[in-house]
Amino acid sequence: MSTVPESLQGKTIAVLGGTGPQGRGLARRFALAGLSVVLGSRTAEKGEAAASELVAGLGDAAGAVSGSDNAGAAAAGDVVLVVVPWDGHKELLESLREQLAGKVVVDCVNPLGFDKQGPYALEVEEGSATEQAQAVLPDSTVVGAFHNVSAVLLEDPEVASVDTDVLVLGDEREATDLVQDLAGTIPGVRGVYAGRRRNAHQVEALTANLIAINRRYKSHAGVRVTDV
Repeated sequence: MSTVPESLQGKTIAVLGGTGPQGRGLARRFALAGLSVVLGSRTAEKGEAAASELVAGLGDAAGAVSGSDNAGAAAAGDVVLVVVPWDGHKELLESLREQLAGKVVVDCVNPLGFDKQGPYALEVEEGSATEQAQAVLPDSTVVGAFHNVSAVLLEDPEVASVDTDVLVLGDEREATDLVQDLAGTIPGVRGVYAGRRRNAHQVEALTANLIAINRRYKSHAGVRVTDV
């Protein structure tokens, strides 16, 4: 079990969309690091069931794990990850504006489309999912991160170390530092500051390239930044 950084001690990590592969995988890794985690879902029953399943697979070494609906998870979390499908992203955040006020919100959503030629980045009116989240949540501090991490690797108990960097985007240094610390609780992962929120589009869009790489090479590709 990793040592929890001082910046995260006593904080609860909520994962909205914690019953999907990416959300479950991130929640699993954070719990293994000793963090308290709340899984959110459309219903409290789904969130609680996912939390029970996660606890059963982790044993006693993990941090506390619980489940709720997305509103309950948003209220419970000090740092709240948004790991939901792009379709419905804006509406969900609008409904949780009050619960998320004053909190660091980490948007992990990739606005992607798929057709016969494969994945491609969608145009977003605000520029990116991260910028949309900040526009919808003026009383929250939104950071973009965890866009390019393989859900398969996060969920695989045989994978001890996830060999990738997490590109972290935001305008507030204290918040981006915190999210870099959060990324670093996952063995093998490093959080790297990658610019302000206005630069989130290309990081979200890069996921389309990684999916194409994975399909061609039958891999679970990630990103590494050199000379940092």
